[in-house]
Amino acid sequence: MRVGFYTLGCKVSQYETEAIAESFEKRGYALSDFTDVCDIYVINTCTVTAEADRKSRQMIRRAKRSNPNSIVLVCGCYSQRSPDEVSSIDGVDAVIGSAGKMDLVDIAEKLLTEKGQIVSVTDIEKEPFEKMRITRGPRTRVYVKIEDGCECKCTYCAIPSARGSVRSKNIDDVIEEVEALSESGVPEVVLTGIETGSYGQDFDNGFRLADLLVLLDERKSAKQIRLGSLAPELVGKDFVDKVKGLGILAPHFHLSIQSGSDSVLRRMKRRYSRKMALENIEYIRRNIKNAAFTTDIMVGFPGETEEDFLDTVSFVREARFLDAHVFAYSKRKNTPAESFPDQVPEDIKRKRSEDLIRVVKEVRNDVLSDIVLSGEALAVIFEEKRDGKLWYGHASTFAEVVAESEDNLHGVEKSVIPQRLENGLIYGKFL
Repeated sequence: MRVGFYTLGCKVSQYETEAIAESFEKRGYALSDFTDVCDIYVINTCTVTAEADRKSRQMIRRAKRSNPNSIVLVCGCYSQRSPDEVSSIDGVDAVIGSAGKMDLVDIAEKLLTEKGQIVSVTDIEKEPFEKMRITRGPRTRVYVKIEDGCECKCTYCAIPSARGSVRSKNIDDVIEEVEALSESGVPEVVLTGIETGSYGQDFDNGFRLADLLVLLDERKSAKQIRLGSLAPELVGKDFVDKVKGLGILAPHFHLSIQSGSDSVLRRMKRRYSRKMALENIEYIRRNIKNAAFTTDIMVGFPGETEEDFLDTVSFVREARFLDAHVFAYSKRKNTPAESFPDQVPEDIKRKRSEDLIRVVKEVRNDVLSDIVLSGEALAVIFEEKRDGKLWYGHASTFAEVVAESEDNLHGVEKSVIPQRLENGLIYGKFL
């Protein structure tokens, strides 16, 4: 029997879908593309925005249209927050929340023999870290989930109610999974979580993310470790002083900034100020060679004035982000910000998004130009060949690099001398 998978949302969900897929494969099912006619469809949903909810519903209906006789299993954040809404969609056979995803193969087999709908959405606050593991990666960069949940309770965010409190993967389990993937030939492992920097917060031994990185470095567990999204307040001096000499760690930090305005950050109930975030970025730059930063920025949060927006624009310029994902605030039900006064009109959100995206491109071009002008060799892991002989990959800083070769460089790390910048890409030659 054929099983198709569709993942919406973050890298954590992508990892979970890989683990679910492997559990089906171990039972003898054939893994197939979601666009194929399959006997079973698994949709791992997202609820971070209203658009994510809409897309989740769209993919559920698409699955049933592809094969009206198929079994459709829906899991993830949208299911966790809105199980009744999901279960009411025509054609949904099972609704699983954010826990119990590794039970999906058992649920599918039950539905193959028994008619009816299964809804199993538990109290996520009572759930432990769900054990799951992947043994291979479809790409050169493989994600490993080491943490779940978030306790920030930001006023705009639906994720804590969908994911629960911070739970961390057992230290030995992380090491074993990372080392097995690396031994299988994976050149880069990305440690990810809902709030990756909170890893170990639920441990009673004081072991935290920096300690995990030190241990992985000492054991030479991987060729390269990259970190998933981090809250700015969690990468201060103590963290940096522990990890600054690690050879295993890619010098790239994705910080969830959200806004560069202190008044907006306070209304969001973020745990840092503009000053703290900039100071932490500067401290990382001083202590970790070639450190580069990417981020997420929200525009149009309720009450955001033009002055607040301009504070965010100046923050992006000052922080010199390599790249930024810009998105507009979206109301989420049962969050405080849903009922905040001074909701920003959609046309203003759209204009601010467009304006900030232009600034991000300008800053990105400046950062990449400086890399090219430095002439310093870049450590690049190549991922795919396009346009004949051109190989594309990412430097350890996450800058995208292109170089020409007739060899098969998939998953190969090589040193590249940057030569020119073109359309946001660094073109170079091998050292």
